[in-house]
Amino acid sequence: MARRPHNAPPPKQEGPRVNDQIDTREVRLIDENGENVGVVSTRDAIARAIEAGLDLVEISPNASPPVAKILDYGKYKYIAQKKANEARKKQKVIEIKEIKMRPNIDTHDYDVKMRAMRRFFEEGDKVKVTLRFRGREMAHQDLGLKLLEKVRADVDEIAKVEAHPKLEGRQMIMVMAPR
Repeated sequence: MARRPHNAPPPKQEGPRVNDQIDTREVRLIDENGENVGVVSTRDAIARAIEAGLDLVEISPNASPPVAKILDYGKYKYIAQKKANEARKKQKVIEIKEIKMRPNIDTHDYDVKMRAMRRFFEEGDKVKVTLRFRGREMAHQDLGLKLLEKVRADVDEIAKVEAHPKLEGRQMIMVMAPR
């Protein structure tokens, strides 16, 4: 077992302080029924909590004096964990989808790519449009720029440009996000 050097600070505890961990002289007490009792000594508050068969939990440590509540700490932790899990479930992870094109793309292929882009925007994802130049196409970058402008104009009502078209090596890249 590794020992902590005597001059090192104690390890930081996760969550609120409970019962004997509360080191202030007095706390603003809220009893098990949610009633504000007022400012009492920490020792008296702990005694009340033990009498009720519950714990004294420091709810607002930065208040002056700190606010402590008499409640079942196990149940409190369980509810807090459930809330955190619910929040995590509701979170939408935004993905960046990539659409690859060539400067001389056919109209039907272009329409298929545009339908895919619209679907991505409806799902709340960002789209990275990559325009790849091959061989002599590098001499006609203006055609690529016109194509990206056409893409921007076609999805203007549902998406906004997040990163304007820029050339990186042999490809031109533009990033768009849903409105």
